[in-house]
Amino acid sequence: MARDREVAVVSSDGERRPARAEGFGEHLLGLLLQAHELPPALLAPLVADAVTVVGGRDPELLLQDYGQSVLAPLPGRGLAVGEPVPIDGSPAGAAFLRGVPVEVPQVDGVRVYLPLLDGGDEVGVLALTLDTVDEDDRRLLGRFAGLVADLLVTKSGYTDRIFQARRLEPMSVAAEIQWSLLPPLSMTVPRVAVAGILEPAYQVAGDSFDYALNDDVLHVTTIDAMGHGLDAATMATVAIGAYRHARRADVGLAEIYAFMDRAVAEQFGPDHFVTAQMMRLDTVSGLLQWVNAGHPQPLLIRGHRVVERLESATTLPVGFGGEVPVISERVLRHGDRVLCFTDGLVEEREAGGEQFGEEQLIDWVDRVERSQDGVRAVVRALSHVLKEKRGGRTSDDATLFLIEWR
Repeated sequence: MARDREVAVVSSDGERRPARAEGFGEHLLGLLLQAHELPPALLAPLVADAVTVVGGRDPELLLQDYGQSVLAPLPGRGLAVGEPVPIDGSPAGAAFLRGVPVEVPQVDGVRVYLPLLDGGDEVGVLALTLDTVDEDDRRLLGRFAGLVADLLVTKSGYTDRIFQARRLEPMSVAAEIQWSLLPPLSMTVPRVAVAGILEPAYQVAGDSFDYALNDDVLHVTTIDAMGHGLDAATMATVAIGAYRHARRADVGLAEIYAFMDRAVAEQFGPDHFVTAQMMRLDTVSGLLQWVNAGHPQPLLIRGHRVVERLESATTLPVGFGGEVPVISERVLRHGDRVLCFTDGLVEEREAGGEQFGEEQLIDWVDRVERSQDGVRAVVRALSHVLKEKRGGRTSDDATLFLIEWR
């Protein structure tokens, strides 16, 4: 590749002088930064043109579907569009799960799969073919992929095309509401990593989660609104909205619980409720504090196996007018993980009529923890294997949320 471009300028007195050379990377950056004024439909041609500039061909933008089973191609002029690619067992899926580039030698060159990382979350994978790949190419492509990820996230704020590409099944209105509430499904920063998943992805109604990293404190909630369909989704919306409002007022866990409790009770009356769990993790000291309002006890994972259930004082679900909750505390060790989940995960009936239960959950957590790296891969694999072991049934919503103190 040509790395620098010499440009001459003419001064006011007519003398021709050399201008500062425009580096290849600077030229590519300028090309992509033009996208802030482009309509979303021109994002695909822009990426395709940029791939050509770096000497690549046959670009694909592959996005994670809502069920987290495949990487679905984003259609657009200049992009190659094929069938969805399974995440398990494919080079693109390996790049996605591990968050690192994967190179596959081919007859006509090298097919490169680049994870599209945005703030620790992963949008999907950019695939392209180069004749050869050297260290300069790898460095440039890594930065290029980061810019493409940012563009996809930005443009998705005002177009439906990216969401439509990820949607491989009909989605209920309740699920549409829930997905619009969610933060990114994962976040990875030096001190902490989180990942969450909802099932059934296209029909979920009452389950949700939310988190925020404010300075050194990670705030997390998981909720499960009673009922099904739009009623549950509406209640979940109020609960998450109340949680965010209280959290942004910078109050403590007891005050957050009280605010959510009042919001649900005032809006829906005394016969409606939302089970919830609110947590705060000091990412410097490892101090974990939580209020458990009707959820199963979180699991503490250490050394890739469950070592205990994090027991806490009983607190009524929000909406029932509970008293001031007791705040439980635990100091984590570096590398500890905490798995939060809703009851839909363990109360599903198996073919023989028995509940799936927490003991089976713990057994499978231990197995998956030994076979997967990173919280995103663990949560995804755990969700899929648990659904399979429960006979593929999801008669109730189920949520998994994993926290790792790094």
